[in-house]
Amino acid sequence: MKKLKIAVVDDEPGIRSGVSRILRNFTVTYPFMDEDMGFEVIEIATGEEAVEFVEHKEVDVVLLDNKLPGIQGTEVLEFLNKNYPEIIVMMITSYASLELAVKATNQGAYDFIPKPFTPQELKSSMENLSKHLFLRGMTKKMNKEGKEIRFQFLSVLSHELKAPLNAIEGYLRIMKEKEAGEKIEDYGQMIDRSLHRIKNMRDLIMDLLDLTKTKFERKEEKVCEVELQEIAQLAVEAINPYAIQKDVSIEISADEDVRVTADPGDMEIIMNNLLSNAVKYNKEGGHVAIELKSENNQVMIKVEDTGIGMNKDEIESLFKEFFRVKNEQTRNISGSGLGLPIVKNVVDLYHGEVDVNSVPGKGTSFTIKIPAE
Repeated sequence: MKKLKIAVVDDEPGIRSGVSRILRNFTVTYPFMDEDMGFEVIEIATGEEAVEFVEHKEVDVVLLDNKLPGIQGTEVLEFLNKNYPEIIVMMITSYASLELAVKATNQGAYDFIPKPFTPQELKSSMENLSKHLFLRGMTKKMNKEGKEIRFQFLSVLSHELKAPLNAIEGYLRIMKEKEAGEKIEDYGQMIDRSLHRIKNMRDLIMDLLDLTKTKFERKEEKVCEVELQEIAQLAVEAINPYAIQKDVSIEISADEDVRVTADPGDMEIIMNNLLSNAVKYNKEGGHVAIELKSENNQVMIKVEDTGIGMNKDEIESLFKEFFRVKNEQTRNISGSGLGLPIVKNVVDLYHGEVDVNSVPGKGTSFTIKIPAE
C-alpha cells in the first residue's frame, strides 16, 4: 500500500492530533487505482517549522492553517508554490476566514477545508486529493509514452475546474448560513464572483471542445471563400464590451478584398483567440491593431498590442497545451492555456506559419500567414 506523507501545519494541538487520529488507519481505494493509498501524518506547529521541514524531508501534501504565529499560512503557500510546486497544499480555515481560503485557492492552493471539520469531511477531502494525485501521476507516465493528451484532459479538468467549484461552494455556504447578513444585497460581491468563475469554467470547456475539433476533426465540407475583414469585424464586436472596460482601443486596417479559402469557423477561432489575448493582456488605455493583407498567394493576419509583453522563454513555451505565462502582471488574468495551441493547430491545418514578436513592457505581435487557396 502506498502512503502519502501529509504535514499538518496548525498551531492548535487539537487540530494536529485530530488529523493524525482520523487518518491513521484510513485508506483510499478506487477501481482504477493499482493499490490502496494510506496516509502518514507529520505534525508541525508553525510556518517556520514547515518551511524548514520541507527543505529537508519529502512531503506529498501540506494541510496548512491560514492563521499561524510568525509567518502566516499564505506566506508558506507562496514559498511552497515557488520552490516546491509538486507539493499539494490544502488550506485549513475557520468559517469566518472562508473568503481568505477561497482567495488562497486562486493563489495555488489545491483546496480548503473549514474548521471545525468532521472526520467524514476530512476523509472526503483526502479521497478527492488522492484521486487528483493518481491522475497527475498517470499524466506524467503517459507523457513519457507520448500519449499525454487524453490524460491531460482529465488532469486539467480536475485541477482547473476544482478551484472555481470550491470557491462557488464556499460562497454558497456563507449565503446558506447568512454569515454576511439577511439581505440579498449583502451577498452581491459573492454572487458576482461566482458568476465570473462559472464563465471561466464555461470558457475552459469551450476551449477543450475547440482543441479536440482542431486536433482530430477536419470538416472539409465547410470550406468556402471567406472575407477576413468581415471575420475580424465580428471578433471586434464580440470583444468590444471588455475592451471598453479596459479602455483599450481596436483598429482594423485591411487591403481591399482579403479572402481565403477555408472553414469560416477556423478563421473565427484564429481571430477570436488572438484578439481576446491582445485585449486581455493589454494595459489600461492600450491599443490593438489588426492588419489584413494579401500577398504572394498568401493572406497575412497580424494582431499587435501595447500590452505587458513576454520574454524569450515564455514565447518558446507559448504554444504548449495548458501553458500560461505566470508573473505578477498575469496573476489576476484567467485563462485555460489552450487558446494559442488551438490557433497553432488551425494554422498547421492550412499549412501556414505563426510568427511571434514581443518586448516585455511594450507589447506583442502575432503574424499568421496561410495560403489563400
